[in-house]
Amino acid sequence: MGARTVSGAESQVPLSRERVLRAAVGVADAGGIESLTMRHLAEALGVEAMSLYHHVANKEAILDGVVDVIMSEIDTAVKATAAPSADEDWKTALRQRILAARGVLLRHPWAPGVFETRTTTSLAVVRYYDAVVGVFRRGGFGYDLTHHALHALGSRALGFNQELFEPDNKESGDKAAAEMLEQMADQLPYLVEMVAEVSHSDPESTLGWCDDQAEFEFGLDLILDGLERLHERSLTR
Repeated sequence: MGARTVSGAESQVPLSRERVLRAAVGVADAGGIESLTMRHLAEALGVEAMSLYHHVANKEAILDGVVDVIMSEIDTAVKATAAPSADEDWKTALRQRILAARGVLLRHPWAPGVFETRTTTSLAVVRYYDAVVGVFRRGGFGYDLTHHALHALGSRALGFNQELFEPDNKESGDKAAAEMLEQMADQLPYLVEMVAEVSHSDPESTLGWCDDQAEFEFGLDLILDGLERLHERSLTR
């Protein structure tokens, strides 16, 4: 799928940094992050590549800016949730915040890889984590437990985490993994038994296969439940 090109009306809009960055998101959405080159971006905007340099220094600057665009979408999504205030129910407030962020990243599946490769910290990302700390604090958490919570959540607070053995091409990767398990049953007894048992008890499960959203929420709930118990224990000391 090629990059989306601008319409006649859009082409009349003066070029700006914001317009360049939003177009960059569109290019990546259409063809993956590998397709985001200065040439493809210029084509999508209907301009000469050299004109982009008046607004972004290079591709790395584009990727830094793309993070800010995605964070802006996340902030909008979080504000649109009907989450309770953190003072009333910190756990639900945080869970809905994180799942709202994940919803944005599911629309831009290439984005987590960009987040992970940035060498400079985006102020928008820092502000997001500051808001996460605010949820914990308004929920009655001390800073020490909040600090531990941030480490436990890691990138999951932003709606993504690195999956075990996640292939670049999920369909072919799943098939390869299934074949490997079948061929190495004598060397991988527990994995083979787990796959067989889950497949038998839940024929609809692909276990490889896995429902990424369900597994993400499972891990998130484990962390939040554990933090809830630690928080309640701290109140009794």
